[in-house]
Amino acid sequence: MWPAAAELGVGRGAGWRHPAPLVQWGHSEEEQRTLRARAQRLAEWGHPCRSADPGELSALAPGVDPASCRASELVVHDDAAWYDAPLLARTLLDRAAALGADIRYDSPVTALLRDGERVCGAEARGRRFEADHVVNCAGPDAGHIAALAGVRLPLRQIPGLVGESTPLREPLRAIVATPGVDLRPAPGNRACAISWPVDALLDPTSATPVPAEAELLTRCSAVLPAFRALGGTRIGVRPVPEDGLPLAGPHPRAPGLYTLVSHSGVTLAPLLGALAAQELTGRAPVPELAPYRPDRDTSHPVRDESLAVMSGHRPPSP
Repeated sequence: MWPAAAELGVGRGAGWRHPAPLVQWGHSEEEQRTLRARAQRLAEWGHPCRSADPGELSALAPGVDPASCRASELVVHDDAAWYDAPLLARTLLDRAAALGADIRYDSPVTALLRDGERVCGAEARGRRFEADHVVNCAGPDAGHIAALAGVRLPLRQIPGLVGESTPLREPLRAIVATPGVDLRPAPGNRACAISWPVDALLDPTSATPVPAEAELLTRCSAVLPAFRALGGTRIGVRPVPEDGLPLAGPHPRAPGLYTLVSHSGVTLAPLLGALAAQELTGRAPVPELAPYRPDRDTSHPVRDESLAVMSGHRPPSP
């Protein structure tokens, strides 16, 4: 648990964090090998995970169709959790405001202030804000902010379809990650779904992903039969570094500008935020962030499994 968790209500019934087991399986032997290797690596790092017989699926994730799992084993993370990201963001902003932060909404940055080569502030809505450091954590727009300082971030914008079910009679009680679709509980007895293979079919220029919605619903109902209808969908734009790994730290050609952007935003935000704060308020670089500098070479092959699938680098599993 990250250090400031107690300040945000963890352990006192925080409404944004919901413990639930994560159940994973693959269909092909290659997918199973990948899951086993990842589970072994996580176990070596101290994260509790285990193999389980597929016969346990009904107990681990009631409502999931056992026939949807053709694997010979499951990988189970008993101490996992899902997060209500909008509520978490509001909680963090409320806490920052209580500590004296000046929170301003609907104020897009239109320019960065410069003192020679150094970035020394930002301009938004015609107002100038001077700063010792400008932290670029603008997600999908991080590349645009960097361009205002004359630098390029190795960052892609990849659309993703997120679907929510109508309210379920029996709520989903586990996070389920399959080769074709990922499902997790959502507020209001709903289930939330994404599918990397479906995302590979999205047309970034289209605002009406009707065929993709139908495909997502088919994949959802095959795993969770109670997922009979989509109660709503939205397309988000993922900020995905070219090699799939976070971008964190200063850029040598734009001193004063500090980049912090990752595809795994909610998962890594507490750690990245703590390390970045340590680096910004200290005098020495943080060694843990050294491999993730925004000016590093990102030309090596894609290392992120989900990125590979949604980018169409491998055939999607059914």
